[in-house]
Amino acid sequence: MQAQMRSYIVKRLLLMIPTLLGVLTLTFAVVQFVPGGPVEQMVLELKGKGEASVGGSESSGAGATYRGRQGVDAKRLEEVKALYGFDKPPLERYFMMLGRFARFDLGQSYYQHESVWQLVISKLPVSISIGLWTFFITYLVSIPLGIAKAVRDGTRFDTVTSSIILVGYAIPGFVLGVLLLVLFGGGSFLQIFPLRGLTSDNWSDLSLMGKAMDYLWHLVLPITATVLGSFAVITMLTKNSFLEEIRKQYVLTARAKGLTEKQVLWKHVFRNALLPLVTGFPAAFIGAFFTGSLLIETLFSLDGLGLLSYESVMRRDYPVVLGTLYLFTLIGLFTKLISDLCYVYVDPRIQFGAGGGS
Repeated sequence: MQAQMRSYIVKRLLLMIPTLLGVLTLTFAVVQFVPGGPVEQMVLELKGKGEASVGGSESSGAGATYRGRQGVDAKRLEEVKALYGFDKPPLERYFMMLGRFARFDLGQSYYQHESVWQLVISKLPVSISIGLWTFFITYLVSIPLGIAKAVRDGTRFDTVTSSIILVGYAIPGFVLGVLLLVLFGGGSFLQIFPLRGLTSDNWSDLSLMGKAMDYLWHLVLPITATVLGSFAVITMLTKNSFLEEIRKQYVLTARAKGLTEKQVLWKHVFRNALLPLVTGFPAAFIGAFFTGSLLIETLFSLDGLGLLSYESVMRRDYPVVLGTLYLFTLIGLFTKLISDLCYVYVDPRIQFGAGGGS
């Protein structure tokens, strides 16, 4: 078993290499044809025309000229290209990028004068706050609720709770956030919760307990807007998983032996029913550290990874786009591997086949 698992892990690690290369190659190729690149933006600034216009321009790496470059000295244009590294052929820049990524050097932002690592780390507190609280609240509410719905399947409790969570699932988080701001953020009714940020302006002057309460108070509205739509999926998955196990033959056998419903549920059904949830648990937990909801962050003025990703795409900050893509893809691949290993740990009956699948 251990030899099979080691072989499976090695195969999965080796498969990560072409997957990463495929994602990076495709994205790098697309970048070469995206209009309004950093060279164009800098040229227009030098000409005193402000922000670069996306329409009708060509990308920084495509090599052809366009109207926005007319009137700019050729020497100055070459200096601008060298500043952003576009004086080299695309293929050379591609292999230079792969070399940096192999050393986990994500590069330097064109516009923010910081490394991509520093930018990601600086945005993590916001994304961690939103992601982890959403994760814990979702699972702490959804799993017990799903179990209760499975035990009471078809009752009034099951019908009412299903209606409530499905209504919550149908409401987009951004719309709910606007509604919460209007009702409780000083919009048109009550001003109970703060409008923006994770802390108040006087946060550094507060006591330890005051800082904790201020932080939690700022999280109420964005977390509520984020988490409400998450209940339905986990709750219904838990309910259906438990119902499937409850109807199996081994449950009838356990009941026939005289075990109580509580003993049957927690000693026999619980472990088997949680398998679908366990496989998604590592991905959800690790993903919480890198959760970035652009609309929620924009609505509540939270400067997180979602806003960073959006701004880097809009400003054509290619090192940030490619660096974060490489980092998140790598994390996603490792998380998927961990999920599969957790599946085997929870259910030893699962065996890794000769083909590397589980």
